Amino acid sequence: MTVQLRRYEIEPGRMADFLAWFPTIVPVREQFGFRVLFALAEEEHSTFTWAVAHDGDDADFLEVEERYNASPERAAVFETFPACLAGKEIGFATPVV
Repeated sequence: MTVQLRRYEIEPGRMADFLAWFPTIVPVREQFGFRVLFALAEEEHSTFTWAVAHDGDDADFLEVEERYNASPERAAVFETFPACLAGKEIGFATPVV
């Protein structure tokens, strides 16, 4: 299993917009075999951190993610994306506990 950790900086005052939109992307990810392990909003610092997993190694993850990113299902959900990210960090993570 490969885990990708995604941390977003949300523009001030836009967290509610992002949180209202976020659940719409989860079923699309799941259609491609991804599993959301957790999703946490830290409103005090305007950050949103989540982890998404997929069976296989990093290369498998990236291959499926490429298909997901190009999918019409993802494009449809992003038509309503609130465009509120001020920054993001995305990388593969290794469980240690």
